Amino acid sequence: MHNQNFKIILSFLLILSSTLIFSQKKFTIVLDAGHGGSDHGANRSYADIGRVAEKDVTLAVTLKVGAMLEKNRDFKVIYTRKFDEYPSLSDRTNLANRSKADLFVSIHCNSSQRPTAYGTETYVQGPNQNDENLEVAKRENDVIFLDEKDRQTFGSYNPSSPESLIALKLQQNKYLESSLLLGGLVEDNFVNKDKRFSRGVFQKNLHVLRMNAMPSVLIETGFINHPEESHYLASEKGQTEISESIYNAIIDYKKAIDRKTGGSVSVKKPEPEKPAESPLKNDFRILLLSSPTKYNDGDPALKGLNYILPLKDNGQYKYYYGVTNMASVKDINLKTAKDAGFRNAYAVGFMPNQKLLSGYYTIEVYTGEKLNGNSFILQTLKDVERNKENGVFYYTYGKVFTLEDAVKLQKDLETKGIKNTIIQKVFK
Repeated sequence: MHNQNFKIILSFLLILSSTLIFSQKKFTIVLDAGHGGSDHGANRSYADIGRVAEKDVTLAVTLKVGAMLEKNRDFKVIYTRKFDEYPSLSDRTNLANRSKADLFVSIHCNSSQRPTAYGTETYVQGPNQNDENLEVAKRENDVIFLDEKDRQTFGSYNPSSPESLIALKLQQNKYLESSLLLGGLVEDNFVNKDKRFSRGVFQKNLHVLRMNAMPSVLIETGFINHPEESHYLASEKGQTEISESIYNAIIDYKKAIDRKTGGSVSVKKPEPEKPAESPLKNDFRILLLSSPTKYNDGDPALKGLNYILPLKDNGQYKYYYGVTNMASVKDINLKTAKDAGFRNAYAVGFMPNQKLLSGYYTIEVYTGEKLNGNSFILQTLKDVERNKENGVFYYTYGKVFTLEDAVKLQKDLETKGIKNTIIQKVFK
């Protein structure tokens, strides 16, 4: 009887321990080899080694990093590609989100108009911070238009969508710290282990990062247009050193996260299901500031915030941030504005498609000295009105009666190449 009870207890303990072992969630990491297929990425030909293409270097490094991680039973590795194909940017991010990944690492090579540019960089999702890195953002964003799926996915991404805005803000706030941690570890390894030059860790709004619901980094492993660095990137030695540095950074990152959370496995209690949020009757924009000064996109006065709607009213330029008819998003927008330094910001309600009872909206297309008849604006647009106040010429275009129509007209002008315009409310 005693032996039978002992066997029953032992069997129960074995079942329990095996259940706990197999129920432990592995640390899931998505490795993304940048570009691929018809998208070669940065590339350059050299007399001694032939053409060096970014898509080939990134795949080689990614597979090396993955092979090392797969030897560690704590990791589950998912690849966005394992051969020469082009997964769309939406495919890459959707794969990471569906997999409930703990980390997303996108591996790239750099290029520059300056042949002397060299070194490594790591990017994390965040607001624009440095104009010197604008070309990197443009290069990554250009890839988005390679196929129809990306046009559909990212074409619908706009500040008027509560879902898009919530995803962006939560991602930036929740995962920025962890992303910066990994980025710092990667660049430290490049410098201390590989004796390379690091250009630093930067925040930038890159499409392949912004849609990920997890800590994410994009690693620029070096400049393909730099002869010496390109040879290093194409070599077995260079690819091995780069992959080892990335691998060691991921290992150290996981250790740091485990220390912070108190273990390698964190069990979350299921959150109670929240009732669906109902839209508000009004659209809400966050008023950042009013000023007699006109600020263009990217002006330091706007503190790095995007999705700004400038509205000229009674000679004052009012700058509104975001738009939503969801209370939760309105609160997120207001917090974002205050965190950016606009301590006196507040939400303003706009009734959708409300027509002005008196007056109309027009688009201020230019302010400054008198335009020459051959100017791009006057050649592109007909029926432009001109006014002069205090020695300054103001050129306006169009007449609509709702703010929504004014925004649409402003976007139409942007497609024609007329940017940094202002919606102006005219009282009659």
